[in-house]
Amino acid sequence: MVKCPECESVIDVEEEDLDEGDPLSCDECGADLRVVGTGPLELASADELDDDEEDADFDDDDDEEEEAEDEDWK
Repeated sequence: MVKCPECESVIDVEEEDLDEGDPLSCDECGADLRVVGTGPLELASADELDDDEEDADFDDDDDEEEEAEDEDWK
């Protein structure tokens, strides 16, 4: 038994059939979810995860630019 992180309703899924990264949706609120952990089963909003990944990609770009500037300085 796992609960939707958005509306707290119970989502009826076969937990052993899910792997990390699998998409789900909540029948009650319609939220797009993603499996972020399997032991125990943990779900997160796919929208929030996408935002976090974009932020991480943005941060990585900054690090690469800083490294390039450091190399140019030497």
